[in-house]
Amino acid sequence: MFTIGDGRSIRHCQGWSRRQFLRVGSLGVAGLTLPSLLSAKAQARARSSSFYHDKAVVLLFLQGGPPQVETFDPKPDAPSDIRSCTGAIRTKLPGVEFGGTFPKLARLADKLAIVRSFASGDGGHNQLPVLTGNSESDGTMASQFSRLVGANHPITAIPTNACIVPEAVKPDLKLGQPTGPFTLQYVQKNYVTPGKLGNQYKGLMLDGGDGLLSSLQLSMPRERFEDRRHLLRQLDQLKRRFDQTGELEGASAVQQQAFDVLERGIAQAFDLSHEDPRTIAKYDTSRLVNMHEYHQGGKRYNGLRNQSRITNLLGKQMLLARRLCEAGCGFVTVVDSCWDFHADGNNPGCDVGMNALGWQLDHAIAAFLEDLEERGLSEKILLVVTGEMGRSPKKGRKAGTGHWSRLTPLLVAGGGLKMGQVIGETDRTGGEPVSDGYLPQHLRATIMQTLFDPAEARLVSGLPEAAKAITDGEPIRELF
Repeated sequence: MFTIGDGRSIRHCQGWSRRQFLRVGSLGVAGLTLPSLLSAKAQARARSSSFYHDKAVVLLFLQGGPPQVETFDPKPDAPSDIRSCTGAIRTKLPGVEFGGTFPKLARLADKLAIVRSFASGDGGHNQLPVLTGNSESDGTMASQFSRLVGANHPITAIPTNACIVPEAVKPDLKLGQPTGPFTLQYVQKNYVTPGKLGNQYKGLMLDGGDGLLSSLQLSMPRERFEDRRHLLRQLDQLKRRFDQTGELEGASAVQQQAFDVLERGIAQAFDLSHEDPRTIAKYDTSRLVNMHEYHQGGKRYNGLRNQSRITNLLGKQMLLARRLCEAGCGFVTVVDSCWDFHADGNNPGCDVGMNALGWQLDHAIAAFLEDLEERGLSEKILLVVTGEMGRSPKKGRKAGTGHWSRLTPLLVAGGGLKMGQVIGETDRTGGEPVSDGYLPQHLRATIMQTLFDPAEARLVSGLPEAAKAITDGEPIRELF
């Protein structure tokens, strides 16, 4: 963590890289010297307030390739090696069924839109086509959003782009050594990448470590904190200390509004201890999965390395996402891992995988949507649930499935879009669309046109390249 006070040196916690420290530090101190914060209100009025709808997005990304048949297209009349191995359950929508692990979402189907004809177009563990919406910028959709509204909220200083992994809920979590795209290091690199947009639009990822929350706070004796000039001198010293790194390009003097933001602090948004215990209990998914059974030494492990990032923390991750949205974060990506059901030497099959992850997903999404409705936020927050691909429709030994580029599960809820519908149709095996298909660029346009007004955006001069998805992209038309 860093500390400002009494002339002692500024330090960061052992084991954090300089880049990580600067990124987190920019929330508490350094970033408050940036022009995007100090003149944020004026910038917002001049640039984005005319076309930004003041909405937020939560993208729940099911890493690994969730099976379309096991989730929202169960094909109950198909042969046993194709239909959902968890069965099918009737939803609130006439004639529509979901996979058997989704009873709560079935009851909320009138508040959802399922896009059965969506496909990532990529049959590998390459998350970037979906995360970027096939953008030429190579930056995630969250970074594109930040490029348009600014890296920090003008009032709260919260980052406008954040990513939540299980370690954000439980910083001391140790999740073994999965392979390739399932490692935390891979997620850290790819899920918040700004591509060509610039490092200032890279998302904040809370990924564990001692003192993480305290690194988002200003630590200083109260009497010193009240000495404004002393505080400003210390902040200026920190600015000068980091100027040589180039990470704080365009930094300027700290102003009163930066002091006010510091005094309020932003760490509470990241800290579930400030949440009503009854709300935490509603979100809690820990009782649904004994995650230790799937980790090394657990009874279900059996050498399946890639399932070692299975957790029972998704509910609290979604609660954190809601808290961040309320605090001003406009795009939150939540990562839920291990949806890779090969039934091979590293991964479980669909039956084991869905019984570990399906019930938890059902509960977490339902709790999130019900909470939003109670708080009057259903129209203000758009939930998108998808992954980097789907699964081959035909199951092999032990319910194993392969990678599949031609269909990918997609659930959308809220944001003021048209709910209570299933969009698109698939063939009898659930492997191919038989209606107009949608791709990541359509999802990107849908998200951007939910957040921004295309007609107003066309009237604003000097918008960056990231605005193309607002004005030029074709969205999933049935949602509007």
